[in-house]
Amino acid sequence: MGPTPRAVATVLIGFGHGGRVFHAPLIAQDPGLDLAAVVTRSPDRRAAARAAYPTAVVAATLDEALQAVPHLELAAISTPPATHAALAAAAIDRGLHVVVDKPFVVRAADGERLVEAARAARRLLLPFSNRRWDGDFLTVQSLVASGALGDVRTFESAMESWKASITKPWKRDATADDGGGLLYDLGPHLIDQALLLFGPAVPVFAELRADRDGAAAEDSVFLVLDHEGGVRSHLHAGTLVSVERPRFHVTGSTAGLTITGTDPQEEQLAAGVLPGGQAGTGPGRGDGGPRGLLGRAGRTEPLAIRRGTYTSFYAGVTAAIRDDGPPPVRAEDALAVARIIEQVHATFPARKGTR
Repeated sequence: MGPTPRAVATVLIGFGHGGRVFHAPLIAQDPGLDLAAVVTRSPDRRAAARAAYPTAVVAATLDEALQAVPHLELAAISTPPATHAALAAAAIDRGLHVVVDKPFVVRAADGERLVEAARAARRLLLPFSNRRWDGDFLTVQSLVASGALGDVRTFESAMESWKASITKPWKRDATADDGGGLLYDLGPHLIDQALLLFGPAVPVFAELRADRDGAAAEDSVFLVLDHEGGVRSHLHAGTLVSVERPRFHVTGSTAGLTITGTDPQEEQLAAGVLPGGQAGTGPGRGDGGPRGLLGRAGRTEPLAIRRGTYTSFYAGVTAAIRDDGPPPVRAEDALAVARIIEQVHATFPARKGTR
């Protein structure tokens, strides 16, 4: 056997909710990665990063991090959307592979330039589409791929909650031009999952509403996509929803399914539970996790929900960097999502609603 490859030295740019809850623990637990540096301009967040990851260099800028850790190979960007394109371009220019949190970019043209820059530099450019590894989505994907539902006719997907106020200043002030609003926040997950399941699509209808006090962009989304293969997707996102829709509802020619509840991985990570630290999900859970029903000919039966595996994303990143596997998510997939979001905003502008 040859020598064990050195772990990929990684810098995390941004230590807000996304960086602190998702990226940092997922990077830190991956044996192929080394969380070598954290970059954040906030003094409070730099202090929090030092306390949580005492072996990592904590810096205010990427260049400071590179001076301290010259052998960095990978940058993970988890900052407000309007900063993604410039930060990704800077990281590629400095010879780093790059992971970009959602939304990949606010403008598809910026994403196209990033793809070309990464290709010219022979660097990987990877969207962080972690919701591909939600247990409920993996369950739907498996059933669709196996043909267990027959020919799928409609796909309904919803990510809804009750959040009466906007707590993050940048989210309160950001317009759609800055990547603000739910279509840029949860829309990338919903659209990416639909495209992954059923292929290319065009938006045929959307309703965007801004209902919360002080909202600069929409906080309610209903989007209809028509896929080239004939499936129609109905996608919902909302932050003023007291009674949530099922997470998934799929109708096919021979069977259908409904999944309620929410994949527990984000909640576990936020509570400090590392991936794999709790049992998987299944029908009859009483903790708010996903619960499923499979229906055939008017009869229903419990549907077992697969375990979610967010760890798969960074494991795939490591393999791709070491030439042991394909990228876990393609930048072109995220570009397709960005183009749909741009088209929706241009065609179906948000309107102010009432609470």
